[in-house]
Amino acid sequence: MTSNDPVAIPARPVRRYIGEDRFQEGLDLTSWDDVKPFYEELAARPINNANELKQWLLDRSELESYLSENFAWRYIRMTCDTANEELVNRLNFFIAEIQPPMTAFGNELDKKTIDSPYLSQLTDDGYAVMVRGMKKAIEIFRDENIPLQTEIQTEERKYGAIAGAMTVVIDGQEMTLPAASDLLQATDRAVRENAWRKIWERRYQDHEALDQLFDRLRTLRHQVALNAGFANFRDYSFAALGRFDYTPDDCFNFHDSVAEAVVPLLDKLAQERKQRLSVDPLRPWDSKVDVEGRPPLKPFGTGTELLEKTIACFDRLDRSLGDDLRIMRAMGHLDLESRKGKAPGGYNYPLEEIGVPFIFMNATSSLRDLVTMVHEGGHAVHSFLTRELPLKAFRNPPMEVAELASMSMELLSMDHWDVFFENPDELRRAKLQHLESIIETLPWVATIDKFQHWIYENPTHTDADRRANWLTIYDRFADAITDWTGLESIKAYVWQRQLHLYEVPFYYIEYGIAQLGAIGIWRNYRRDAKAGLDGYKSALALGYKAPIRAIYAAANVPFDFSREHIQELMEFVWNEIEALKE
Repeated sequence: MTSNDPVAIPARPVRRYIGEDRFQEGLDLTSWDDVKPFYEELAARPINNANELKQWLLDRSELESYLSENFAWRYIRMTCDTANEELVNRLNFFIAEIQPPMTAFGNELDKKTIDSPYLSQLTDDGYAVMVRGMKKAIEIFRDENIPLQTEIQTEERKYGAIAGAMTVVIDGQEMTLPAASDLLQATDRAVRENAWRKIWERRYQDHEALDQLFDRLRTLRHQVALNAGFANFRDYSFAALGRFDYTPDDCFNFHDSVAEAVVPLLDKLAQERKQRLSVDPLRPWDSKVDVEGRPPLKPFGTGTELLEKTIACFDRLDRSLGDDLRIMRAMGHLDLESRKGKAPGGYNYPLEEIGVPFIFMNATSSLRDLVTMVHEGGHAVHSFLTRELPLKAFRNPPMEVAELASMSMELLSMDHWDVFFENPDELRRAKLQHLESIIETLPWVATIDKFQHWIYENPTHTDADRRANWLTIYDRFADAITDWTGLESIKAYVWQRQLHLYEVPFYYIEYGIAQLGAIGIWRNYRRDAKAGLDGYKSALALGYKAPIRAIYAAANVPFDFSREHIQELMEFVWNEIEALKE
């Protein structure tokens, strides 16, 4: 068995409704008029029984899956080359010309579904969850928000262009920020301080532009909320994101639980780091270097090697998981290496028609890149497990479930990272670093989420208000050991590196919720590998045919934000860390 073994390439389902001749491969959507007749037909079609309603839903799903994938490719290509004006314009065309009428028709079709006298006869799994979401979407829909949402999307895309253009010059070499970040692991303290300062000074150059962009987004988002009858954009977002399973108060409970159960462990790690590095004070550029002075872990050299080793790692878990990545490689659905002009970050983008997603990331050669790859690989596995579900609505689980797929894969795959690290000491280091990163992740999630609640609860705040409250929130969840003296101006803008605040507001608490679930799945796997993996796959295969709590239950983990539960999980993680140190 090798990573190059052949695989069967999935075929796109036949377009039985929109037809095979209308949108042939290689031809593109050039006008709303290309798809308008299908929406008009769906809106006008008589539905006389439950079977006809089922077929009508399938036809709508086929149309919307085509449009979803068309948009996806525009977004993917733009993020792969943010400096390409044509690609930016193609994406903006869809946002400006296709999405507004599509949104209006979508609301009309939702109403037609809900008003059908035959809806109650659709009792198969999934329909109840779909209908619940449709009712909420109808409730918050407003015609006057369509142009505002178009404007918001156009503004959001500016963040990637600003961040993607950021480079620094270190020792005469121009580097992307992800590449420069690798130097933060340098054993020479002067080298990593120089890299840290270069990175953050470069970010700071654009802090005013990013502040102004955020102000525009905040104002537009607040207006959308007011138009829909909500007091603020936070409350609107909970409705728009379909958060039926938890409330803002549950989020506040999560914040408090993390502050009580996780931040003390963060302090312990920072104090230990300070002592083992023999530095006083501990500075922000000391957080990534190996405490024993060893060079940075380098689990791979190239994007090709990263992919091959990830396939081998997934094979160890289940051959079908490795085959998912083989298929993506064969289809060219990967862009892994960092380069100038790429948007920041990483993602797995579902492709609704073919069902084979696309992974985008900015790999250099670090352990963080390995974790990103298996994280996005978990998302990809999720896409494959749901690709046969008949309706688009069933294939689009909420992010609390999507991130359960990805964050669980980080931990499930970790037991097989010897594929990347033949040296046992390096393998132990890698596991330690990743488990310690979990203790860092949960407070950071709480920081970003609490910050968003404050931002949108106070929509008229000034830039100075935002800086002050950011620092208050940041200090509550950060370790108390790291010294930021002389770096206060940078610290006040650390939030600007978080893409989610700009592009996907309120999409962040999901990482914390899913991290808790992922630890539970990993604990199950450690107790019984087959049962743990089966539970993971069974939960993901549900797509969005069940509520979030039921999906977590299928994975045999609780949906629980309490301090007691988080404390229990942290004790498990801490014991694993202590065992690796022995």
